[in-house]
Amino acid sequence: MQFSLKRDGWSRGWLVALVGYAVQNALFPSMVMATHEADHRFTVEGYVCGSDGKGVIDTEVLVKDTKISYGQVVKTNGDGYYKAAFHLHNDNLGDPLLVEAKGEQQTHKIQFDPKDLEAERKLKVNFGAGCDTSAPPAWLWWGVGVVSAAAGGFVGMKVVRSQRKYERAKGKSQEKRKT
Repeated sequence: MQFSLKRDGWSRGWLVALVGYAVQNALFPSMVMATHEADHRFTVEGYVCGSDGKGVIDTEVLVKDTKISYGQVVKTNGDGYYKAAFHLHNDNLGDPLLVEAKGEQQTHKIQFDPKDLEAERKLKVNFGAGCDTSAPPAWLWWGVGVVSAAAGGFVGMKVVRSQRKYERAKGKSQEKRKT
């Protein structure tokens, strides 16, 4: 199978856009996206840190709503960060929530404003002393992603336009030679 770029410029533009998208995803991995509305999503997140204050990698964290016996086990990433998302309803307000990591248990109550259907419902639970929780905000990652996509599109369009201009100039020079 042989791969070639067409002279019409469109293939090159799509290739530039595809490469830009791949670079964006390599540099800025996608955020976890929930599949349900904000008023039914409840997120528990935090850090698991060792005695040195650094995040503990690949540690299992159990997060469980003990009233409905629903829970999940998630693992920490390279910074000791974990995130568990639940599909909860207003009826779950006040339910006891168990969070366990490294044999340590913490009990919290699910708290949120049931009238607020837009704000993110979440709880931060850290384990260990001196956890570094200076992670950049999500809007920063989204903003960088949008700017990267726009720059990739701009560069792709410039490539397409320059290719068209080149083709037109080439065609005009060939017409002059014929006459």
